[in-house]
Amino acid sequence: MAKKTIPMIITNSDILVKNRDTDDFKTFSLPGTPVVANIPFYHHYAAKISETQHYFKEFIKSMYGKKLSKNILAILVPDDTTALESIFINELFLNSDACKAVAQMKMGQALSKTDESYVSISKSGRNLALLYVKNNEVIVSRYYDANGYDPAVVKADAARLHIDIEYKQVPVYVNNFNMNMDEFLDMGTVISPKDFMEKIAAVDVAKL
Repeated sequence: MAKKTIPMIITNSDILVKNRDTDDFKTFSLPGTPVVANIPFYHHYAAKISETQHYFKEFIKSMYGKKLSKNILAILVPDDTTALESIFINELFLNSDACKAVAQMKMGQALSKTDESYVSISKSGRNLALLYVKNNEVIVSRYYDANGYDPAVVKADAARLHIDIEYKQVPVYVNNFNMNMDEFLDMGTVISPKDFMEKIAAVDVAKL
């Protein structure tokens, strides 16, 4: 039975899942989920895990049919997702019976398929994130409170994030998926929401 990869994006406010027949993404969310500053929305799913898993499974069935055992969820998460959050996300969806397996990587790891190494900068609801990505792996990460950073300091830090960068030029990708990177648009190649969605629609599970 052929495996079916289903790209997913966890945004600042909801979950986007690629449609089966097009490159469009549909939104999954639970009504009544509170919005709390500096707390990712999916934290609230911990209080209603069974409900979340039930509705997510039905959501996937509505797009991909009832044969769920061949599905692999390719989950893209914000760059400041912690190790514990990553585990929770994987377990939440793996145990929903909507898939056979899950694979996860940070948004910053999906910005370029051609560069061996690059710097990614992005902003979630709680942090600004700098990543140094090499061979699809996050080598170094640095975070700044989303409400308390100096753009000049961040730009200077980006130039010396790793010793590799100090000795050779590497591309910088500004992930503007959330349309909140106006202060950093001059740093490098800007990835628009449309650009990002197109990259994720063709995500390679082997690299997750």
